[in-house]
Amino acid sequence: MRIDGKKIAEAIITRLRAQPKPDKMLAAVLVGDNPQSLSFLKQKERVAELLGVPFHLYRFETSVPEADLILGIKRLGDDPEVGGIIVQLPLPAHYDRDAVLAAINPRKDIDAISPASKEWVDSLPVGVVKDILAEADADMRHKTIAVVGRGFLVGKPVMAWLDAMGKSYALYHSQNDLRGIKEADVIITGVGKGGLIKPAMLKPEAGVIDFGYDRIDGKMMGDFDPRPLADDPGRIAWYTPTPGGTGPILIAEIYRNFYKLCARL
Repeated sequence: MRIDGKKIAEAIITRLRAQPKPDKMLAAVLVGDNPQSLSFLKQKERVAELLGVPFHLYRFETSVPEADLILGIKRLGDDPEVGGIIVQLPLPAHYDRDAVLAAINPRKDIDAISPASKEWVDSLPVGVVKDILAEADADMRHKTIAVVGRGFLVGKPVMAWLDAMGKSYALYHSQNDLRGIKEADVIITGVGKGGLIKPAMLKPEAGVIDFGYDRIDGKMMGDFDPRPLADDPGRIAWYTPTPGGTGPILIAEIYRNFYKLCARL
C-alpha cells in the first residue's frame, strides 16, 4: 500500500477548518535565502491561506549578529499577536543552532523543540509517524522498529518518543551495515540519501515511513527506493512515497500544533 500523505494532510486541514480559527499569527523566521527553505515556507503559507490563518515571514540577512537574531525571536515570543513560531532550518553554519532555537517561547514552539512544549504538542515528525501508523492500521505495541538516521529534525525526536513509550528500537546510521533492518516491522528513516533503502532489504510485511529527500538525476527521491515494487508490488506491506508522503502531513501537523498552542494562550 502506497500511503497517500496528501489525503491524510487534507483530512487534518478539514478538521481544523471545522474548529474556531485562532486569533493569532503564525510567525516564521528565515535567515538567508536558501531556495529550498523558501520553497518549504511557501508551502506552509499556502496552508495558512486555506485556513485563514495570518502568516508572517520574518527574514534576516546572514550577516545579522546571532545576539540580534536571538533578540528578534524572543520579541516574537513576547508579542501577544503571535500564537506560534517556526525557525526555518537549516540555519547558516556560523550560528549556534541550539542557542537560536532555545530563544523560542516554549508556549509558541510549533516544532516542540523545547522540552516544556512537549507537554502540550508532539514534535512534528512524531505527529506524522502517528498519522501514518493510524492510516496503515499498524499497532506499535507489536512491532519491531528500526530508526535510520539520528538527525536533529527526525531521528532524535522520534527516538525520544520511542524512549518515552518504553519501546525498544534498533538505530542505524547511513554508513552502517543496514542488513539488520530486515528484522524490522516498521522502518523510520530521515537520512536524506536517495535510494539508500531497497525493498529487497526489508521483510515482506514491513512498512516504511520515509522523511528523507534527495535529488537523483534532477528528480526528488526519498531514502526508500520504491521503483522495484513495480515488478513485485507485494514485496512489503506499505510505504510513504517521496514526494507526496510525509511532507504534506508535516505541514498539516504544523497547523494542528498551532491550533493547540493558541488554545492555551
